[in-house]
Amino acid sequence: MKRRSFIQKTALSSGALSLTGALSYANTFTNTVNAHLFNLKYAPHLGMFKHLAGDDPIDQLNFMADQGFTAFEDNNMMKRDIALQEKMGEALVKRGMTMGVFVVDKGGNMENTLAAGKQEHLDIFLDGCRRAVDTAKRVNAKWMTVVPGGYERNLPIGIQNANVIEALRRGAEILEPHGLTMVLEPLSDSPDLHLQTSEQTYLICKGVDSPSCKILYDIYHMQKNEGHLIHNMSLTWDEIAYIQIGDNPGRNEPTTGEINYRNVFKWIHEKGFDGVLGMEHGNSKDGKEGEQAVIDAYKHEDNFL
Repeated sequence: MKRRSFIQKTALSSGALSLTGALSYANTFTNTVNAHLFNLKYAPHLGMFKHLAGDDPIDQLNFMADQGFTAFEDNNMMKRDIALQEKMGEALVKRGMTMGVFVVDKGGNMENTLAAGKQEHLDIFLDGCRRAVDTAKRVNAKWMTVVPGGYERNLPIGIQNANVIEALRRGAEILEPHGLTMVLEPLSDSPDLHLQTSEQTYLICKGVDSPSCKILYDIYHMQKNEGHLIHNMSLTWDEIAYIQIGDNPGRNEPTTGEINYRNVFKWIHEKGFDGVLGMEHGNSKDGKEGEQAVIDAYKHEDNFL
């Protein structure tokens, strides 16, 4: 996936990340802003509101909470300094926010493909799972994204799927004792990716047969790869543990593309989904105006009751 990394240099003059200062910021905003009550747990990421909230990650978390967002996701959490992970975890608890996904560090999306059945690729993946457990504990996370890797063209697809299933079973053995869940994400970035559709991901999850291996249904990618969003989510619903958002074309906030997100959100809500919907997209406009447009778009599309 062509994921964006939005974190910037801290705006604090001392160059340190101060939790005390962040909480002071939170108190100021909480007294002046009426947080919107969303029907679903939409999760912004760092950088999405940097012009309105400032560059400091803790300030950004507090700003998200002040707007009414009750979740947060961070693809790059495993790569962040441990001290920052701990501070972010503390801030999320204080603001009552649910931590969404971070990406298991196993190399890039096309690298170390589990479909190949190679021991060296499996070892890198399992090491990433072990390290992910420690990260999850620091930030109170439950879900982590896994992309199995590239398509292994010298093997039949059935053999590739079997290799992926076997590798994920090993990963699930690491995560299960801690109550953690890896969520598999089919992507649209390249035809060389092994995992591309919800039905294939469903088959693999059934093969792994573990509460620690479920589907991440990214609406943007699945609109590109297969369409029929509500129909395909319905078919695979019992294995979907996490959802991500992005309109198509453009991969920006809802209302900027062709997807009827109000209807999709309404269907998800009616299914009783109480998990996280990650806002894994860009802003269609720059600066404060663009950031406010993202907030307004979610208020608009969430108004389905």
